Amino acid sequence: MGSNFFYTTLCFIALTIASSVVAASAEEFKVGDAVGWRQPGVNEKDFYNHWASKKKFHVGDSLRFEYRNDSVITVNKWEFYHCNRTHPASGANDGNKTVNLNRAGSFYFASGDPEHCGNGQRLAVEVYPLHSISESPPQPFTLAPAPSPLSSSAAVSSLVPLAFISVVSISVIAAVVAGLT
Repeated sequence: MGSNFFYTTLCFIALTIASSVVAASAEEFKVGDAVGWRQPGVNEKDFYNHWASKKKFHVGDSLRFEYRNDSVITVNKWEFYHCNRTHPASGANDGNKTVNLNRAGSFYFASGDPEHCGNGQRLAVEVYPLHSISESPPQPFTLAPAPSPLSSSAAVSSLVPLAFISVVSISVIAAVVAGLT
């Protein structure tokens, strides 16, 4: 009975470590950066499209809308393109709304004021699957000197993600302990 508790505890620790590695990579984006969520000026109709084109959104990220005397609603694609707010999925008018990007795919947002939406206060974002361990492009292949036998553990730890090592190590320890009882 004690080994079941020990194994369960070890699995919980491993899952906590693995999920913290994924959660650490999530990012919160302030919509419009310093400008925030507002009706764009006359020559800025594409302001939010331009803003979003410079970002890469992933599942787990969030968008923070900050605004005054306005609102933000989550709409479908048709409502987005027609500035129609007949059936918004959700909305807020409290000046600060955070939306969690909880799935891959397209998300559409607009001002609750149809005139503001028509003037460009709307945002479409494409959300990609979870962040990868490294988003930097692969480095060109180069031959490096062979590591000494004493440094092999350092080489392995730099190649294998921390979460994977933690899960495997804890599983092996748990299996050994379970076999001893």
